[in-house]
Amino acid sequence: MKKNTLGSLIWLRIARFMHQSNLLSNDFLKQFGITVAQFDVLNQVWSYQPLTQSNLADRVTVSEGGISRMLTRLEQEGYIQRKQDWKTKWISLTAKGEAKIEEVFEHQLAFQTSVVNDCLTEEEQRTLYMLMSKLQKNTERKLKK
Repeated sequence: MKKNTLGSLIWLRIARFMHQSNLLSNDFLKQFGITVAQFDVLNQVWSYQPLTQSNLADRVTVSEGGISRMLTRLEQEGYIQRKQDWKTKWISLTAKGEAKIEEVFEHQLAFQTSVVNDCLTEEEQRTLYMLMSKLQKNTERKLKK
């Protein structure tokens, strides 16, 4: 039997939770015709537009190669527009993209909130949020080195 550290077991739990949560969200978002990754991209663009493709790639859970393909698809579907300014591609939502994220946002927010509310008390949620924030800040520091 292999020995795991508590840290590795926590990491595995987080990874499994994210995978399962994405599966649940993808199933939930089918009714709106988008995926979790597309929701993430539309939400980031909605929040920070206009933004560059590289800034967007830093903000979402999609790989560098995947972001380019996804943006092409979202552009073909009429949700985003890309404008080239010399070497920089600026991304913003179209009216159709704004309507889509406005249609979906509150539903996805309620869905994800219910997943957490179903099993954690408010105090547990605050503690988990604090701990996850601490872990995220640590990984951000390590990435900047």
